[in-house]
Amino acid sequence: MAAISQIRDKELRPVRWWLMAVAAMIVAMVMVGGATRLTESGLSIVEWKPVTGALPPLTDAHWHEAFEAYKKIPQYRELNHGMSLAEFKTIFWWEWSHRLLGRTIGMVFLLPFLFFLWRGMVPSQLKKPLWVIFALGGLQGFVGWWMVASGLTHRVEVSQYRLAVHLMLALIIFAAVVWVIRRMSAGATGLASMRLRVTSWVLLGLTFLQIYFGALVAGLRAGRVFNTWPDIDGAFIPSASRLFFEDPWWRNMFDNALTVQFQHRMTAYLLFAVAIWHALDTLLARAERSVVNGALWLVAAIAVQAVLGILTLLHQVPIDLALAHQAVAIVVLTLALLQVERMKGRDVSTASRPLDLAIGKAV
Repeated sequence: MAAISQIRDKELRPVRWWLMAVAAMIVAMVMVGGATRLTESGLSIVEWKPVTGALPPLTDAHWHEAFEAYKKIPQYRELNHGMSLAEFKTIFWWEWSHRLLGRTIGMVFLLPFLFFLWRGMVPSQLKKPLWVIFALGGLQGFVGWWMVASGLTHRVEVSQYRLAVHLMLALIIFAAVVWVIRRMSAGATGLASMRLRVTSWVLLGLTFLQIYFGALVAGLRAGRVFNTWPDIDGAFIPSASRLFFEDPWWRNMFDNALTVQFQHRMTAYLLFAVAIWHALDTLLARAERSVVNGALWLVAAIAVQAVLGILTLLHQVPIDLALAHQAVAIVVLTLALLQVERMKGRDVSTASRPLDLAIGKAV
């Protein structure tokens, strides 16, 4: 059985490397997207041309045409009126690079995928998930334009609602790719109690929720106000009249900068506390080494993320700290996802084909 597993693992190696490259490119895409947002570059291209838009302006006339189109939207009139063509090119290149990277990811995913399917190298139970990931990638392109379109008529920035959807979809795609990679790997798995498994799922859910709230903070530029810690608006818990003055009350959770930042902070505290509890629980339960190590690494990453978040807030969102904060959020998400998967205890590399199972039983 071991020899069969090794053969199957070798067959899957090119597929795993391909998916790891896709995952790395998605991380790069998220980081470039963050830089695009922080430099206020996301509205510099006012048209969605999935095919012809792959080429940037190639002549001086084309550059002036793109600049004139940008001058017609509210962001230019209210925030960037009088900017030079050279300044416009700076924000244009950020947005163009972001879109080009998205197109490139689509091609890097699809072409090798078709090749691996043709060669019969993709396990049958992973074909459907991979097609779903590809479809989500196509949807992400549409969502990206839907987000940009929200800032072209009546706003000087994109909708924080649509920004959050755009980021969350990117991270869902990333998480799906990582999950498939893990399913194909022969890495350490560990048996664990139902309580530990449930807690790991809670941590993963809280991580997604925290990132969602962070996207709302970014969309509202809420990190540029209330730049104190641990107090916010003069207290650890602001007054209800300040937190819930919008009507209906639930709009405060999405539109009120104070409430959005406050819920981002509180969720961070909760996430950190649950992570510590989960790590202690793995130690007290004498869980397998891989489970304990996964829990401890998760606590460490969340601690680093919390420190970066505080520093980003206190310094009013400098781009270097903001991007570091975003990058470590992806690390936390990855570790939380791996902790959930680690306790499922199944390995596609040794059970990817009925023939493998049949031979394994015979052996």
